Amino acid sequence: MFDIILNKAPVFLLVAGRCFGLIFTLPLFSMRTVSNVAKVALGGYMAYFLMSYANYYSYGSAILGDGTFSLYFIFLLIGEVLIGVILGFFVSMIFAAFSTAGQFFAFQMGFSAAGAYDALSQVENPLMGQFFNLVAMLIFMQNHWFQKLFFKGLGGSLESLNVFDFILGQEKIVKFLISGLTNLFADALLIALPIMGTLVLITVCTGLLSKAAPQMNLLSEGFPVMILLTFMLLVALFPSICDFFIRSFNTGLTELINLIKVVGAK
Repeated sequence: MFDIILNKAPVFLLVAGRCFGLIFTLPLFSMRTVSNVAKVALGGYMAYFLMSYANYYSYGSAILGDGTFSLYFIFLLIGEVLIGVILGFFVSMIFAAFSTAGQFFAFQMGFSAAGAYDALSQVENPLMGQFFNLVAMLIFMQNHWFQKLFFKGLGGSLESLNVFDFILGQEKIVKFLISGLTNLFADALLIALPIMGTLVLITVCTGLLSKAAPQMNLLSEGFPVMILLTFMLLVALFPSICDFFIRSFNTGLTELINLIKVVGAK
């Protein structure tokens, strides 16, 4: 193993740079609780197994020369890291849609003040956003999307996409990221809209009843009712929400693989 790595050290470093860029930006592996040693070890093993997929012949003497490192090679290595970061950033956008959906109705149900540090997204996030984030991560691992991302997404990018293609196709990548951000907001609305609509109706009904009978003080009882009803709706809609998560992962990763093919097309 080490003999192969030493004989192909420039190729291994370029592949490892892309693997490290992906691992350090993925929602689960980028957590601070995951040891950096484990991240480096995983990136090294991935680079070793995916090294045979790399198509770096267009880099010329930077990897096929006498083995000496140059400034040109350093720029290539930085470009490989940026490609991995872009891949991980797009996967993070998919998870951000689910977290945003929880934030939409957390305010209406009274959980807006119950925010805590989310280790997955590494930001302050309401409890419902963290709940959706954890459910999405479990679905992501259960349906083997990690394997598809590593072998089809990362492996496919090593076969067809290099730094030069990345620079020439940056306009397509920017458009793809903008459309991904637009779809992020749309997906979050689709997930949260049934619960948000129900909570708005309950708020309106509670306000009308409190005007009709002020002595009942229904507004003070509105928050427990909305919290209980939200959990009941989540239990009833949970199978549909999980199906939506699966479709979102399938659509997002398929679009990412298609983008790699289009940008890397010769």
